[in-house]
Amino acid sequence: MIAMYLTLAILALTFGLLIFTRLPPVAVFVGALTLTITFRLAPLEASLKGFSNPGVLTIGALFMIAAGMYSTGAITILSDRLIGRPKSVFRAQLKILPSIAFGSAFLNNTPLVAMMIPVIRDLSRSCDLDARKLYIPLSYASILGGTCTLIGTATNLVIAGMITDALKDGGENLPYMEPVGLFDLSTVGVPVTVAGIMFILFTSRWLLPRTPGSGIVHDKKERRYFRVELKVDSEGPLVGRTLEEAGLTTPEGFEIISITRRESTLEFGPGTRLQPNDVIAFAADIDGAKTLWATIGLQPVYATKKNKTERHNHHLVEVVVSNRNTFLGQRIGDLAEQEDREYEVWLVGMARDGAAMDYPLRDAIIQAGDVALLEVKDRFFYRNRNEIDFSLTKRLRGARIQRTDKAIVASLITLAMVVSVTMGWLTMLNAALLAAGAMLLSGCMDLTSAGRSVDFATLVIIAAAMGLESAVTASGLSEVIGNGLAALGGDSPYIALAVVFLGCILMDAMVTNVASAVFIFPMALTMAHGLGVSFMPFAVTVMVGASCSFISPVSYQTNLMVYGPGEYTFGDFVRIGLPLSLLVGLITVLLTPVFFPFHP
Repeated sequence: MIAMYLTLAILALTFGLLIFTRLPPVAVFVGALTLTITFRLAPLEASLKGFSNPGVLTIGALFMIAAGMYSTGAITILSDRLIGRPKSVFRAQLKILPSIAFGSAFLNNTPLVAMMIPVIRDLSRSCDLDARKLYIPLSYASILGGTCTLIGTATNLVIAGMITDALKDGGENLPYMEPVGLFDLSTVGVPVTVAGIMFILFTSRWLLPRTPGSGIVHDKKERRYFRVELKVDSEGPLVGRTLEEAGLTTPEGFEIISITRRESTLEFGPGTRLQPNDVIAFAADIDGAKTLWATIGLQPVYATKKNKTERHNHHLVEVVVSNRNTFLGQRIGDLAEQEDREYEVWLVGMARDGAAMDYPLRDAIIQAGDVALLEVKDRFFYRNRNEIDFSLTKRLRGARIQRTDKAIVASLITLAMVVSVTMGWLTMLNAALLAAGAMLLSGCMDLTSAGRSVDFATLVIIAAAMGLESAVTASGLSEVIGNGLAALGGDSPYIALAVVFLGCILMDAMVTNVASAVFIFPMALTMAHGLGVSFMPFAVTVMVGASCSFISPVSYQTNLMVYGPGEYTFGDFVRIGLPLSLLVGLITVLLTPVFFPFHP
């Protein structure tokens, strides 16, 4: 009894800290797990099981898969074609949510969400959208889509397996029970998904938090602005696109100054179509310059050497021209013609006195104190000549050119991973690890990118949450909750169904969704048997209720995956997740008996 009260107190403290403080979630969960270990509320092996759990390791590998897809530009190319450049959060949700829900009905939703996180990050920057109104909807859409088929979520498969086992062990005591087919859930799951997505589309603008200060504010007095000049790659994806379609008209730390085509300056607007070798001049701050440099289809105009190697190996650096620079007094346009074979740099942008120049860079005369952005190779950092030419050299982190020549390879690797899991040839963990290794061996990403891509804080939170689940079960708290819910069921099958759904939601908030389903299943079976009705509506309700984990970030792994990037609080999930759960519950309780009658 003491163990149960201690567990309840630790859970209350955990949720209180998550809701009312800004402590890092990883610190809160590790602290809660430490308390359960200290008070020995569960066996040590059970408390630490999350750190060796295949699901946790799988998510870590999937982060690397997403990094490989992103670093090759595969995700960017796909998102440009499927999503484009939405002008509002509503339009972005309208394009993203149904696609994710459909994909999650047939594929594991974890890799889908992992790959969409960087897409939403880039969309929010390039289209000036509030990412906090996209991350939670992304997770919820993937969860809703998983309710449509038997293979949509692990919860469905677990419950289907338990039904099969129950039929083998004592089918005569289970009236009207039968194995669950692939699309049996669709009759309930599809209406639930459609209603859930509609709810998100029309309420998230009010129920989800807004990013403070979202939108780009051009404050040229406080920021250094560069004149960045880039040309349209004649073989790149921007040829034939308008400025708006290319994402170059939305404020993102830069604005277009001019467009030059065949030595003539164009009048331009959002509908201006880009042609090969157009030279676009921008006024950009440092973040905007990094974004422009990494844009697929744009290349630097001026270089000391024309023949370029693979650009994905290059770096962007910020340098200050010293008074001993060998190029002092020379015109930038003349340097490009000289082609210094020893000194390989490509000029991206330049600032003088903290401002962007109002004339073409080719006419600029290099002066001491000029600040330049250069694209360089690795060898640049080890040349003694730099110590003379530049008084300051700073490598800009977070800027990387995507290796688009490997986009097809990365896509095929990811597709092979999904197919092998869907067909049952490999486990998700095995397939993800093999795919991550293939990404490294094929050059789709390097070891540094792979290591940085893994969100270790999220993995630790998931592992700690699994440890807390062990304490809930071992202390007897879960049994007390189950008995209380069973007593609420009464003699009405509909009330019993509502209680089962409520129990799933309640347990989801404390343990993982799969654990919730496993815990509620026998209780639901007992209730159906006691009422003398078919167990099938109860089984479907358990599948939907345990899968639809909206209220707590810890109840579903995709919620945790967006928790950090969206900088959400626990209360943000409750605010939109609670009414969504009630809506899903109402539809489930009303529709399930229609397609799965209590008395067939």
